[in-house]
Amino acid sequence: MIELKTPAEIEKMAVTGRFVASVLREMTERAEPGVNLLDLEQRARDMVAERGAQSCYWDYAPSFGEGPFRNVICLSVNDAVLHGKPFDYTLADGDVLTCDFAVLIDGWAADAAVTVQVGDQTPDVTALIDSTRRALAAAIAQAKPGNRLGDVSAAIGAVARQDGYPVNTDFGGHGIGREMHGDPHIPNRGRPGKGLPLRAGLTLAIEPWWGMGTDRLVTDPDGWTLRLADGKPGAHSEHTVAITDDGPRILTVED
Repeated sequence: MIELKTPAEIEKMAVTGRFVASVLREMTERAEPGVNLLDLEQRARDMVAERGAQSCYWDYAPSFGEGPFRNVICLSVNDAVLHGKPFDYTLADGDVLTCDFAVLIDGWAADAAVTVQVGDQTPDVTALIDSTRRALAAAIAQAKPGNRLGDVSAAIGAVARQDGYPVNTDFGGHGIGREMHGDPHIPNRGRPGKGLPLRAGLTLAIEPWWGMGTDRLVTDPDGWTLRLADGKPGAHSEHTVAITDDGPRILTVED
């Protein structure tokens, strides 16, 4: 069911979103060569506890995962692009790290993701990450009353197509509010002018992701981590966005 939020409820989601943004900022600032993923996860866990937030990931057991998930953040390295389960791994120079994080505060969720390269930067990875960020910005610009969901998806797909990256439509964005995942599903490719009419009060987690080569995914033995089948790096950018009468409002940003 799709629930339209009141302006007051969107303000509550923005409180959660600011916290999500602060955790992701700290994760990316700490992500340096020699840092272990489990140390990053522990810091995220500590921040959740200190804030009195509720992790959307802990004990999460959807059909696509081998649950329950027993971490508070997804940390995906290199060819792992989605649902990365933190493990005993020390980041190396040049690694590509995606941090995906969602919590509830006072009953309202926010969800965001960011990809960074650790240490030395390489042009092909920089271009890949930038592509997902530009796709996210293009999609957000379409998230306004009077448009349709297909306009959001088409904006993402257009950037990927222009940049030469294939798009997987099995996993994409989603509705969000009182729970992390809800209707509607937002594929990263679509047709302009088609799909659900966008109305003020709709809140969406928009998340373009892709890799340098294939769009085919394989699952790690942990039952969660999704890797690109060709072993090439992937990138993932995500914001929680509210559609308002004044246009799109990004909720997962710090003041």
